[in-house]
Amino acid sequence: MSTTAPALGTFSFRPLDLSPTSGGETPPPTSGGETTPTSGGHGPTPTSGGHAPSDAELLHRWVTDPKAAFWMMQDAKLEDVEREYMRIAAHEHHDAFMGLHDGEPAFLMERYDPRHVELVGLYEPEPGDVGMHFLVAPTGTPIHGFTRAVITAVMRELFADPATRRVVVEPDVGNKAVHALNEAVGFVPEREIQKPEKRALLSFCTRERFEAAVGGAEVPR
Repeated sequence: MSTTAPALGTFSFRPLDLSPTSGGETPPPTSGGETTPTSGGHGPTPTSGGHAPSDAELLHRWVTDPKAAFWMMQDAKLEDVEREYMRIAAHEHHDAFMGLHDGEPAFLMERYDPRHVELVGLYEPEPGDVGMHFLVAPTGTPIHGFTRAVITAVMRELFADPATRRVVVEPDVGNKAVHALNEAVGFVPEREIQKPEKRALLSFCTRERFEAAVGGAEVPR
């Protein structure tokens, strides 16, 4: 599935490619559509060797950037990132996807089952609950409204599964920027919880709240 935000181009998703030869040609997205020309600066930057960076190289740049401090991988080496996302790829209840903006890598989305990952024992899950993380690639030329367009596309992708009834997030209590973004797409904070790695703000967004937040636009059921 893809989602087009007015004046911001087309957003789509594909599985991460963590193979050793993933640098070079970019695999086609899982879905596409017409694009709106944009100069967002979110596309992959060639490595020093001149080839397009692999997904692992891109993720390593993103998660170790100072702007990604809340991702908690600031000191990670490339092999650490490869190991972590290979672990996620092999996990029965956790998935990671490369988010594309006009066909170019621009953000990361993780989807997980909170009954088995991240929130086990920290809240009472309901049928149809899906956990989510997302990370936008750092850029020196930010586009106004881009991050909100990304989280909107992420939420549409999650609700494209008819089994998804509610999206669950657990951002750091200090990540005020993400709290505001979450609220903008319909999340309602429930309470603070203590995770092993952070104090988090447990928040939920139902399909109905998301529909209302995005102005009544149709959300797949």
